[in-house]
Amino acid sequence: MTDLFDFNDHEEKAKPLAERMRPSTFKDFVGQEKLVAEGSLLRRAIVLDRLGSCIFWGPPGCGKTTLANVIAAQMNGEFVRLNAVTAGVADVRNAVDRAKQTLRAFGRRTYLLLDECHRFNKAQLDSLLPSVEQGLITFIGSTTENPYASMTPAIVSRCRVFEFEPLHDEDILKALRRALKDQRKGLGSYLAEVDEDALLHMARTAAGDLRAAYNALELAVLTTPQDEEGHIHVTLQDAENSTGKRSLAFNEDEYYDIISAFCKSLRGSDANAAVYYAMRLVEGGCDPRLILRRTVVHAAEDVGMADPNALTVAVSALTAFEKLGAPEGLLPLTEAVIYVAEAPKSQSAKVAMFAAQKDVKTAPLGAVPPYLRDNSYGDAKRKAASKDYLYPHDFGGWVRQQYLPDPVKDRVYYTPTDNGYEREVKRIRKEKGME
Repeated sequence: MTDLFDFNDHEEKAKPLAERMRPSTFKDFVGQEKLVAEGSLLRRAIVLDRLGSCIFWGPPGCGKTTLANVIAAQMNGEFVRLNAVTAGVADVRNAVDRAKQTLRAFGRRTYLLLDECHRFNKAQLDSLLPSVEQGLITFIGSTTENPYASMTPAIVSRCRVFEFEPLHDEDILKALRRALKDQRKGLGSYLAEVDEDALLHMARTAAGDLRAAYNALELAVLTTPQDEEGHIHVTLQDAENSTGKRSLAFNEDEYYDIISAFCKSLRGSDANAAVYYAMRLVEGGCDPRLILRRTVVHAAEDVGMADPNALTVAVSALTAFEKLGAPEGLLPLTEAVIYVAEAPKSQSAKVAMFAAQKDVKTAPLGAVPPYLRDNSYGDAKRKAASKDYLYPHDFGGWVRQQYLPDPVKDRVYYTPTDNGYEREVKRIRKEKGME
């Protein structure tokens, strides 16, 4: 007689490898060390059953839903899982009603896990607010979109936002090896042997997305013929076929060397070299989004205020590639690489950021000058102080007054250079007597 709860039933086998291998304990969770390391805020809150409403924000396949699963297994409460793509206000109300009953009858809290939470509109998100505020439910949302831009401020302000990063290749390799050995949930029963360079190719081309790597591994194992003894041998070529991408035409050291050369070519204003290394990475199987992300960073770090438009071009190229894909998306990529390489360079913004960060962390913070404070609330004294504020437009657009707190009032964080647009910034500041 077949056990109805046997793991190896048809329904369970039909699930993708990524879903079957989803862990329920911290021991099996890979990546996101900053968030879930021993002693971290999030880890302590989960272990002590003190987790408040939160939002997990990060790219696909980085462990957001998986960590929600771990929480569900660790916490002492009821769990309701919804997907914002298919759920509506009625589903939320039903979950809240059940949460009330559970709290009254058993004293157990309810955790509402909402995948793709950015897909909820304002009315749907607002329907959660009273229950979150009253503590009837603890909201745990997961999203690939920036919640500060894609969700209502009301719900975000009541949640702690945890930002997830793309997984490292080492994390993905660890998970793939575990899936190959796991007889119960993974691919262990297939007697599959996967060459190390094939595994590395799957990890690299996944670009931090473990789900994509699992899909590639499962496809490679299931489509590679068995030998006479029933064994499956997955080679690099099989891995290339399963990912649809050619293997990197260089070893790991060369891979990082080429990325380094690309970055330094951008900084060094050599467009020819930058385009060459970008295409060498692309043709070798590197995810073009990695190249574009580095280009965005250098547009801010190395070009900066010398040509503020460089950041707009780089971000637009990244957006265009995400909409178009390859090969069409490689054109805006190349345009952005050339623009950033040829643009005048200045690190004044970076210097200003580091200097301000240092003061914020180490210098006395000081109070905001009274005339700069919000006068929409408070007593008469606060409102009276606001009258001392000098409205710049009443003085032609600029007037000298103190903006920084007293302890740092004489600090200079931003100093324009003589490069590109900053020459104009410097000229304007000099004309207005700002220096």
